[in-house]
Amino acid sequence: MRLPPILAALALALPASAAIPAPHVRAQNFDQLAQPLPLPYDERADAMAAVNKARARAKAGHKLLLIDLGGNWCLDCRILAGTIELPEVGAFVRRHYELVTVDVGRFDKNLNIPAHYGITQRLAGVPALLVVDPRTDKLLDAGHVAALADARSMTPQALADWLAQWVR
Repeated sequence: MRLPPILAALALALPASAAIPAPHVRAQNFDQLAQPLPLPYDERADAMAAVNKARARAKAGHKLLLIDLGGNWCLDCRILAGTIELPEVGAFVRRHYELVTVDVGRFDKNLNIPAHYGITQRLAGVPALLVVDPRTDKLLDAGHVAALADARSMTPQALADWLAQWVR
């Protein structure tokens, strides 16, 4: 049986095994997210300071660092943020990740953050998620950071599944 392209791409992006199951998401589609969708990116924040503080909290809390690169103009970014605000997804993210959002403008701001993790080419899309081991400061999802850049074509459950795959 041949998988639809989005499912095939998602399957390729998944690590071989995930030890922690994703939360069960009750929302079946994005119409069930709270409206208006969140505006998660602080355009005036000192992004490097925010990432450094989040990395320290992640390390102290034995969590992964999740750096969400995007912009408030981006519907896919806002859909991801709305999905993370769902109670079951939010609880999962708070338990396993230290989340920090970084405004990248129109791909022209705070690009030193992805560059720090070896992403020197233009971001393939946003949201771009950097899953980082805070102990080693190593990017864990290299090659998959733009996997949710078309979040609107995924279900809330698929977004939760993607977040869960990196947790051990």
